Amino acid sequence: MGIKVIATNRKARHDFFIEETYEAGIVLTGTEVKSIRRGKVNLKDSYAQVDNGEVFIYNMHISPYEQGNIYNVDPVRKRKILLNKREINKLIGYTAQKGMTLVPLKIYFNDRGLVKLEIAVARGKKLYDKREAIAKKDAQRRIEKELKERQRNY
Repeated sequence: MGIKVIATNRKARHDFFIEETYEAGIVLTGTEVKSIRRGKVNLKDSYAQVDNGEVFIYNMHISPYEQGNIYNVDPVRKRKILLNKREINKLIGYTAQKGMTLVPLKIYFNDRGLVKLEIAVARGKKLYDKREAIAKKDAQRRIEKELKERQRNY
C-alpha cells in the first residue's frame, strides 16, 4: 500500500542543509487525525525542540475539524513527538551544536494508517548558499530544456 504524504515543508529544504532525518510518531487527538486525513495541515513555520528529555513540535497548524465542535483543540498547540530515548539523546547532542535545529520535513500516513512525521536535523543556510542553490537549479533547468529541444529536432 505504501505511504500517503499529506504535507511537505518545501521551505525547509530551501532554508536549511539537511544533515540527518528521523521518522517519528506524533501525539494527536481524534479530530486532529480527521483533519489531517482531509489534508488540512501546514508545516511551513514549524520547528521542533527538546524539552526535559521529550521532543515537541511547535507552530504546526492543523485546522479544526468542521464536525469536531467541542472536541477541537488549539490549531497551533505544541504536540509531542514520539521517539525512543537513544534517538532523543542523539538529537540533544545535535542541537547542542551551534547552528543545528530540528525541522519537520513531511507528515504522512504509513502503510498501517498511522500518522508519521519526518523530522530532520538541519543547519541553516546563509543567503549566498540560497542564491547558489537557485543558480544551480536554474542551470539544470536550462540544460534539460536544451536537451529536450535537441531530441525534438532529431
